Amino acid sequence: MVNEAAPETMSLTRLAREVAIAVAMIALLVGGLFLHTGTMPPLVVVESSSMVHDEGGEIGSIDAGDLILVHGRNPDGIVTFAEATQANHPDFGYATHGMEGDVVIYEKNGEQGTPIIHRAILRVVANATATPDRAALAEANHRMDEPHSAEPTDDVACPEGGAWDPTLRDLDGGMGTCVLTWDVPGTPVRNQSTVTVHFDGTEAGYYDCKRPAHGNAEAYLVVHQWEPTHEGLLTLGDANRCSVDQGPSATNGSAGVHGANGIVEAIRTDWVIGRAGAEIPWLGVLKLVLSSSGPGAVYVPNSSYIGLAGVIGAVLAVPLFLDPLVLRIFASSPEREEAKRERAMDLMLKALEEEE
Repeated sequence: MVNEAAPETMSLTRLAREVAIAVAMIALLVGGLFLHTGTMPPLVVVESSSMVHDEGGEIGSIDAGDLILVHGRNPDGIVTFAEATQANHPDFGYATHGMEGDVVIYEKNGEQGTPIIHRAILRVVANATATPDRAALAEANHRMDEPHSAEPTDDVACPEGGAWDPTLRDLDGGMGTCVLTWDVPGTPVRNQSTVTVHFDGTEAGYYDCKRPAHGNAEAYLVVHQWEPTHEGLLTLGDANRCSVDQGPSATNGSAGVHGANGIVEAIRTDWVIGRAGAEIPWLGVLKLVLSSSGPGAVYVPNSSYIGLAGVIGAVLAVPLFLDPLVLRIFASSPEREEAKRERAMDLMLKALEEEE
């Protein structure tokens, strides 16, 4: 007698094997993306329309419902719009997602919550600095341990003027310095106490606000007498018509991006999650549709639903097309014929053994 496994046992074994294969494939995919991007999670879903270039949606720019790879590139290596549009800069002409410069993903003022994905327009870098009042800082830090205390202000840390930047090392070797003047790579701004840049195509690369000039607003981006609080990036959504994230202190009429502690300041390097890499269109739509928080699918263009339906249809159709083709190829292969003959021979031998 030949003992055969029960059908139920075979079904459970097959199910367990298929689940294990599926889990292994997902792990390989996520692991591969992590190795490629250097971040975890390696993907983000775009929720808003602040980066769209076409209201109907398009491949090549960032639409709500797109998946974006997050590259953990060194924030100091991020290319800004100003640098990518300066003719004599090494990164001149560098463009991503439909415009010059890198798109970055960052936390608002370093706070937890939904990150922002916007383009880096310019970078402010400290030029002249002064040593802060270390004694006043020590006292302020002591008070910071008490309830309702505040971070040291510029007046406390820098009584002789300047912006207190706790992330920079001073000439005295201590952490934190008072920044007196700024440089802006990719522009003529050097050693200035405030930052003013006209992105008019002459002083800096042309940035079209996609609006008519009116009142205090030009048709191009103007950063006017901005006083940064520390080194970092000035950022802007491509569809936000020159309303920079850093608000009216940087550009007239800007609403700014608001965090729990107010309008976003210059984006510090430790607030940057990563750089936006390749776009995977449409595949994040389902997550937004099922989301119970945030804007949901409000900003998803209709074309993304069509694209998602096409992807799902293709995923379902490909196996239906490939299965018969693969079976036909295997059925006509010499190896399969040989396997049939060997199986028939095995059955004959077993039958002879049972008769004996």
